Amino acid sequence: MSNLPADLNERIEGLIGSDRVVLFMKGHRQGPQCGFSAQVVQILDRLVPDYTTVDVLSDASLRDAIKVYSSWPTIPQLYVGGEFVGGCDIVKELMATGEIFETLGLPAPSQNPPKIQVSDAAAAELRRLAGNAAGRDLHLTIDARLQPGLYFGPAEDGDVRATVNGITLSLDPLSASRADGASIDVRSGSEGPAFHVEVPGAPQVRQLGVKELKAMLDAGEPLVLVDVRTPEEWSRARIPGARLIDEALRAELERMSRDPALVFHCHHGGRSQRAAEHFLALGFRNVANLAGGIDAWSQEVDASVPRY
Repeated sequence: MSNLPADLNERIEGLIGSDRVVLFMKGHRQGPQCGFSAQVVQILDRLVPDYTTVDVLSDASLRDAIKVYSSWPTIPQLYVGGEFVGGCDIVKELMATGEIFETLGLPAPSQNPPKIQVSDAAAAELRRLAGNAAGRDLHLTIDARLQPGLYFGPAEDGDVRATVNGITLSLDPLSASRADGASIDVRSGSEGPAFHVEVPGAPQVRQLGVKELKAMLDAGEPLVLVDVRTPEEWSRARIPGARLIDEALRAELERMSRDPALVFHCHHGGRSQRAAEHFLALGFRNVANLAGGIDAWSQEVDASVPRY
């Protein structure tokens, strides 16, 4: 029992017990407000798909109280399974030694090269880009939420290398352990060709028909319908119940739990697909894009909504 008022002590214990992994930090997971908090978030994002963050900047009494409760003078502070682990330096040391896996109850990553497919089109484009990469390695990363990243950068100690279709990929051991069965291809989009990395088991943006959305709205199913068009388009036509995206709504969504259903729409479905993919990468589990957008809604559901 700490030397804190009983109500404050009970509140902290409730926060610590709210999740298996709890990080008291400055800011929140999507927006750290100090470099030390950002470093711990970066490590946890690589290791665990979901954890709870508590923003001590929003509550001065909590910021002071957690230091007393933990007998630790700095923020951030990490708790796992109700036990205090430490601050930024401790977490970084555990990561460097590999002890972080035992701390979090995770198996140590494999050092075996994963089986990955690289299409001919992707291989050709990657070879072209490698010519301007000044000898840097091509890295494939896959985080705890199975979201991929592909970039050229310096070689890293401990990287696992896989050569496929004449392309050598460097993966950190965690990414390598998640990459079996992944594929890299090039797909055409509204902004030109882009790499597409598919990871087995990764959540996907669902394509939702307008009639299915209408049925969900009529049934009162809980969802957030987000309109990603411009304010000018919004003034022309809108779907009842939709919320126009702006900075305030974006911040609200990023702070939400990752469980609620999100449905994104635009005029025809292209811009909303990109928005849906962005929020999928933030860890939302139930993300849909309205196929055909508001134009399909006007044609198939509600003719009173103007077309443009």
